[in-house]
Amino acid sequence: MNLGKYKNLIFYITTIAVFSCLMYYFIIEGQTLEVKENIVAKTSGGSTWENFLESFKTNLHHPLALLLAQIVTIIMTARLFGWICMKIKQPTVIGEMIAGIVLGPSLVGMYFPEFSAFLFPKESLGNLQFLSQIGLILFMYIVGMELDLSVLRKKAHDAVVISHASIIIPFALGIGLSYFVYQEFAPEGIQFTSFALFIAISMSITAFPVLARIVQERNLQKTKLGTIVITCAAADDITAWCILAAVIAIVKAGSFASSIYVIIMAIAYVFLMIKIVRPFLKRIGDLQAGKNTISKPMVAIFFLTLILSAYATEVIGIHALFGAFMAGAIMPENTKFRTLFIDKVEDVALVLLLPLFFVFTGLRTQIGLLNDSHLWMTAGFIILTAVLGKFAGSALTARFVGINWKESLTIGALMNTRGLMELIVLNIGYDLGVLSPEIFAMLVIMALFTTFMTGPALDFINFIFKSKKNQDELIHENDSKYRVLLSFDKPESGSTLLKLAHNFTHKMNGNKSITAMNIAPVDEMHAYDINEYEDSQFQNVIETSHDLNLEVTTLFKASTDIESDLTSITNKGHYDLLLIMLGKSMYEGSLLGRLLGFTTKIINPEKLLNTVKGKGNIFNNSPFDDFTLQILDKTNIPVGILVEKDFKVADKVFVPIFNLSDFYLLEYAKRLINNNNSQVIILDAAGQIRNNIEVKELIRSIEQVAPNHITLYNEKKIEKEFLNSQDLMLISSKSWKNLIDTKSLWLSDIPSTLIISNP
Repeated sequence: MNLGKYKNLIFYITTIAVFSCLMYYFIIEGQTLEVKENIVAKTSGGSTWENFLESFKTNLHHPLALLLAQIVTIIMTARLFGWICMKIKQPTVIGEMIAGIVLGPSLVGMYFPEFSAFLFPKESLGNLQFLSQIGLILFMYIVGMELDLSVLRKKAHDAVVISHASIIIPFALGIGLSYFVYQEFAPEGIQFTSFALFIAISMSITAFPVLARIVQERNLQKTKLGTIVITCAAADDITAWCILAAVIAIVKAGSFASSIYVIIMAIAYVFLMIKIVRPFLKRIGDLQAGKNTISKPMVAIFFLTLILSAYATEVIGIHALFGAFMAGAIMPENTKFRTLFIDKVEDVALVLLLPLFFVFTGLRTQIGLLNDSHLWMTAGFIILTAVLGKFAGSALTARFVGINWKESLTIGALMNTRGLMELIVLNIGYDLGVLSPEIFAMLVIMALFTTFMTGPALDFINFIFKSKKNQDELIHENDSKYRVLLSFDKPESGSTLLKLAHNFTHKMNGNKSITAMNIAPVDEMHAYDINEYEDSQFQNVIETSHDLNLEVTTLFKASTDIESDLTSITNKGHYDLLLIMLGKSMYEGSLLGRLLGFTTKIINPEKLLNTVKGKGNIFNNSPFDDFTLQILDKTNIPVGILVEKDFKVADKVFVPIFNLSDFYLLEYAKRLINNNNSQVIILDAAGQIRNNIEVKELIRSIEQVAPNHITLYNEKKIEKEFLNSQDLMLISSKSWKNLIDTKSLWLSDIPSTLIISNP
């Protein structure tokens, strides 16, 4: 017997046995050392099962276990409501705000009090508050980084006038509103000045991050309007946070005179950050220039700057969030550097920690306190004042400086967006004891309403000013060009699809139009680097178009719902063919994917083929991913889906015809012959072409124009070498599905394949 073969197993068993016996010996001997009268048996007084249940209940209420359960519940609920809001074309932040209210006493606490008391007991809220504050500090750091101060310096002018008017007008109206509600709703012992200042600042705030996402989603970022409104919001943010810092100082000190020292310290702090810390951080950032990563020591320096800045402003008395905002604003202005750093912070801050703040706010919001018509009328009056001050104030000022009515009203609607920034202000006021639970609930409702109305208001404004017939639509209706739209997610995919589109249209000269479209998720971009992001996405496409001497139109859009926007643009654009690449997210567009945030990509074609041969099932019995299926269902033009295997050019094309419904593929084969001089082989797989006069006539007409470019095969068996020698296979979506279902041996050897679906 060869013991060498089993030596590892023998050593393993021997080691386990020897040391197990040694441990057993020490345990038995150790028990003799116990002083029996001092030992209390934990198992006394009940059965083993009862003791287990008691231990399990104790573990459930352990602070860490409870906090983890709260985080899981909060994130799942926030993602669910965020996904619902995204589907109805609303910012996801609205869903997250609603999720907080739902989990609070206004809904779950009212109808499921036992569950609410178990999941959110009062003694656990301190931990939740501190974690949510960490999330807010990171969030404000990101907001500061997303501000492009260079834009403010270059393009302030009218924008600053509009921005400051959009603060002073609602601020004044907020002071006036306070006069009418102070006696009834101000907490006992709070001075009118403190109460009025917080009501006024809550009227004046604009949610810069939400506004920036809406501008990107509606493709306004490159327009003059988009530049003005982003600049307005940035100036608004800086001004509002400076005012808020002063307000906090005044409230904490008790009077303006007492707050002078705090304000002086705050000014000194700002001077120190701009004149000393900012140049220091710039030098550190320059060391990282050209690199695609940030070293851990560098990350540590910037996080220390953030924490020290937040600590300094908290100690001074103007709140830690102002320090976090300031730390972000003075970060090195290198776009790539900021993007890398934001990517490190954003996921943890926005996905994990920020939803805790929404729920903590929801736990404070008691809508049930508004239990009579008078209180709801007061809430309505607050909303009206907020909308008049911000919407009307911004719109009228914009019109006064010479902007047309449509754009002025659009600016007003966007500046009226309050979102998360409003909740931050309200929570600070609540923590300081300036806002009572009733007025706090009313202002939270106002924040929700003004954020929710932004989308419908923009749509209504566009509807009012929409002409009867868009000139571009008239041009399209009278245009006989063959229009190809290619949609890509990665730059290299765009280049490949452009080469394919060129093969279909090369010799059409002025009778063709090719549009390359990239629809990017809004949450992948930041307000300050939108242009750089777009340039990087289209770089390969532009380079390929120059190589091919091909004129191409680029179309970029930021979106919260890629599927809907893609189908909408496709259906409204009068295109003749849509080209996409197989390989979108498996779960994109599904509820599960929206909730869990999956970004797993469909694996490469080789792995796809392994799946077909029985080595996996990533498609759940579907030949396409969920995203592609939705596109096929909702578009009303032909769609070409490319399964890419190093596609370069379509010189040799293979077209299998499995049944009569596949004959439309010959039209695409004809285009490749006419425009690319492709050699096309038609496989009569079902034996139906030889007896079909119409198809024979079509093949004959092709041969007359391009002799020796089309060949008809009748062979039942296709050799591997033949498939490997082809550049491209054209196949119908129905036949592709059949190949997948039958696990055809072809699939292991096919070339790049264009699956064409006719509507």
